[in-house]
Amino acid sequence: MVQAIAEPATLLMARRSRELKAQGRDIIDLSLGEPDHAPPPFALEAAHAALDGPWHKYPPVNGFADVREAIAHKFKRDNGLVYSPEQIVVSTGAKMSIMNVVLALIGPGDEVVIPAPFWVTYAEQVRMAGGVPVVVHSTLAEDYKAPVERIAAAITPRTRLLLFSSPCNPSGSVLTLQEMQDLAAVVARHPDLYVISDEIYEHIVFDGTHRSFASMPGMMERTITVNGLSKAFALTGWRVGFIGAPLWIAQAATKVQGQFTSGTNSIAQRVTKACMEADPALLGGMRTDFLRRRDLVLDALKAVPGWVCNRPQGAFYVLPDVSATLNGRFKTSVELSMHLLEHAGVSVVEGDSFGAPGTVRLSYATSDDKLTEAVSRIAKAVAELQ
Repeated sequence: MVQAIAEPATLLMARRSRELKAQGRDIIDLSLGEPDHAPPPFALEAAHAALDGPWHKYPPVNGFADVREAIAHKFKRDNGLVYSPEQIVVSTGAKMSIMNVVLALIGPGDEVVIPAPFWVTYAEQVRMAGGVPVVVHSTLAEDYKAPVERIAAAITPRTRLLLFSSPCNPSGSVLTLQEMQDLAAVVARHPDLYVISDEIYEHIVFDGTHRSFASMPGMMERTITVNGLSKAFALTGWRVGFIGAPLWIAQAATKVQGQFTSGTNSIAQRVTKACMEADPALLGGMRTDFLRRRDLVLDALKAVPGWVCNRPQGAFYVLPDVSATLNGRFKTSVELSMHLLEHAGVSVVEGDSFGAPGTVRLSYATSDDKLTEAVSRIAKAVAELQ
């Protein structure tokens, strides 16, 4: 089983970057989706306060009651979703949240429809549960959003889950209200189909406001909403994710988690409570930075021969089509990514693992200077391949 599971491409490239840096190489790492911002002061204050409190024993598997209450309040305030605290499960990162649900709902031979591009771990998590990932591809011309008709055609009697993110990692694409409504209409036609909606980037939307899939008509009892602290709060290292779900699914996820990690770190949970209670408007500065960086990177990428981009509406990634650079010289974007790392000193992630061959993902969750220099190096390296 383990030999059949691939190492996440993002972690592989980050590891290789660290190895080269340890050798003294000048490497600019655009592989990880990790904000370079400091965490909000209220999060750090909560952590310091928790160290002096009675938070040093085993926590409940699904999370402290008051933390789950705070999350339920956040869902109602920000997303219009009414969950009871019993429908909330706190986990060690959104990745673990998704794994809990997949293990709870998917058995050998069950199918999971995954629109591509998708977060690299989705397909491997399905395989770990014995399920079959059914990938529905899209193109740059489609703004990296698989048309609903194509998703509908992929659903069979064995389909148990639909799994996607919006805003999307790796493309930054955001589903419109109409696209969500159309997708909800498809789900409604299949009574045994459930949806995992990964909304970890909800606070990083550049145009309009974020909408939760569970808020679509009839979807509240069919959707598991996933979120966490890593992206919007710049707390990647604290490893906190959570779900809001139908009660029976939350109970099943708790049972699964009880056999893996038990309860999430108690100090991190106190930080979670503070983050959930904070005014989301306090996160606007980070979103403004990412919007500026998006435009900076899109403008700079115009100098890279043959690379073509869409205009992401959220998250902090661009996913250029690099097919013109492959052009027979490289068989896959994996080879191109390694070439850029070795010869340009820039770490990007190949698109194949995201279900998007012929692309590479660049994270712009770093400083303007590093982004400008990184794209300049890429442009030079690609021009030399012409």
